[in-house]
Amino acid sequence: MSVLSKTYFHDEAVAFEYLESVLWADGIVCPHCGVVGGKVYEIKGKSARIGLKTCGSCRRQFTVKVGTVFEHGRMPLHKMLQAVYLITSSKKGISAHQLHRTLEITYKSAWFLVHRIREAMRCGDLAPFGSDGGAVEVDETYIGKRKGFGNPKGGHAHKMAVLGLVDRDSGKCRMFYVENAGGHMVQPIVLDNLSREARLMTDEATMYRTIGREFAEHSSVKHCRKEYVRGDITTNTVEGCFSIFKRGMKGVYQHCGEQHLHRYLAEFEFRYSHREANGYDDAARSVRALEGIMGKRLTYQTAGRFA
Repeated sequence: MSVLSKTYFHDEAVAFEYLESVLWADGIVCPHCGVVGGKVYEIKGKSARIGLKTCGSCRRQFTVKVGTVFEHGRMPLHKMLQAVYLITSSKKGISAHQLHRTLEITYKSAWFLVHRIREAMRCGDLAPFGSDGGAVEVDETYIGKRKGFGNPKGGHAHKMAVLGLVDRDSGKCRMFYVENAGGHMVQPIVLDNLSREARLMTDEATMYRTIGREFAEHSSVKHCRKEYVRGDITTNTVEGCFSIFKRGMKGVYQHCGEQHLHRYLAEFEFRYSHREANGYDDAARSVRALEGIMGKRLTYQTAGRFA
């Protein structure tokens, strides 16, 4: 039986019950006063909205969508849940055009919904990589074209730079959009995200020589000499992460504006860190994405220009 045949993907009342079971596993949380497990009254009746409740402490009404990226969503919740599953179960993503055809909603609604889900995927984990002396690979790549730049014959100044970090022990990655991949931009990010006990693995770029002095060990491979692996020293893991990202961006999304790149990075970072090798199947990955909708809001204006 297909996962998408689950009742909560088609029945609105069941969809609210399912989302409540995910977000309120430890008791109902009032998004207005913050009381957990307090007295809550269900509002029922023909004219009452599905899932509407009243908090016994502050007397304000709410549903499970309040205080999440789904708040004020103008489409049925069961379609939003379908979108979450489709996005998280696709290895290289699913376009807003495909989503608008599958869910039978407008392209504009699908575009905004996808950005809401990417916001939910944005990880707030600040734990440094390599805290137990593990190996962390760091590299940079380039994609697309920056707004206002022409097409020079050489160099990367006209492209958008992405810095990637992969913790080999946890199998997780973090990706950051940087205006340029110079040492003054890269160094603060690496220092903030890596434990000083980490073993730093990079290519031969000169900027990493200075950065590497801050860590227990810094080793590099010399790509200019066709050296890609030396013992356990390599950047192949982070480059594999970039490969999935680029294939998705070029093959599925095809174009990404500079103002939206950070959300696309959050999507691919989430999918890589929650892949099957790390113990997440499609269903578990979608639940993890739903857990990330709490405490986040994204309005149409803050999502950026519709494109």
